[in-house]
Amino acid sequence: MAHHFFLPIVVAPGETVLLEGENAHHAIRVLRLRQGESITLADSNGQGYRAEIVAITEGRVAAAIKDPLDSPEPRVRVTLYQGWPKGDKMDLIIEKCTELGVDRIVVLATERSIPRPDQQTCARRRERWQQKAHAAARQSRRHRIPVVDGPLGLAEALVKLRPDTLLLVPWEEERTRDLKSILATVPADRELALLIGPEGGLSRAEVDLACRFGGLPLTLGPRILRTETAGLACLAAIMYAMGELG
Repeated sequence: MAHHFFLPIVVAPGETVLLEGENAHHAIRVLRLRQGESITLADSNGQGYRAEIVAITEGRVAAAIKDPLDSPEPRVRVTLYQGWPKGDKMDLIIEKCTELGVDRIVVLATERSIPRPDQQTCARRRERWQQKAHAAARQSRRHRIPVVDGPLGLAEALVKLRPDTLLLVPWEEERTRDLKSILATVPADRELALLIGPEGGLSRAEVDLACRFGGLPLTLGPRILRTETAGLACLAAIMYAMGELG
C-alpha cells in the first residue's frame, strides 16, 4: 500500500509538487522511498490524490499528481470533548479516535481533571497532541487531520459548540437513555459531540451544565468504562451505526 502524506496547499491532477521539511525527511530518511514509487497525498482542502515520485534531491521530493481518490472521511462529524486524564492517556485517545474518524478533539480541564499545568506547558502539550493526530491520520490514510484544541474549561467549550450539534453525555448515573436508542433516530449527516469525563467522571453540576446546552445524558451499560475507553467505545458505536465501518 502506498505511503501517505499531507500537503499544506491545494493541488490538482497534472501538477508537480514538492515534499519538504518533515514530509521530505519522512519520505527519504524513514521510508527510504525511491524515484518511480507511488504515494498518496491529501491537500489542504481534504482532497486525496495518487502521485508518483519523479525526483529526489537533498531535502526535497518531487511528486507528480495523478488521479483523485475517493474520500475516506466519515459523513458524520463527531467532536470529542475529553476530560484531561492523567499521564499519557490523552496520546492514546487522540491516536485511536483519529483512526476511527473523529472530526475534532477538545481537551477539557474539568472539576476532576488532575493535570493543572501552566500555560507554557499546555502549549507544548497541545503541539504534541496535534502531532499525534497528524501521525495517526497519516497512518490511517485519512484526508483530513483532526484539530486538537484546549485545554479549555467546560463552560468555554460548550459556548463554542457548533449550531445544531447533538451533544451526547455518557454518565454512570443515567439509567434509562442509551446510545443505541439515540442513534436509531439520528440522521447520518447530523453533527455529533461526545462529552467524556476524566478519571472520576463528570460531576452532577457539569452534567447539568451540559444539559443546559442540549446535552443528552446516556448510559453505556452496567460496566463502568475507563476514561480512555469510553470515548473510543462511543465513537466506534457511532461509526458502526452510521454505516462508516462497512
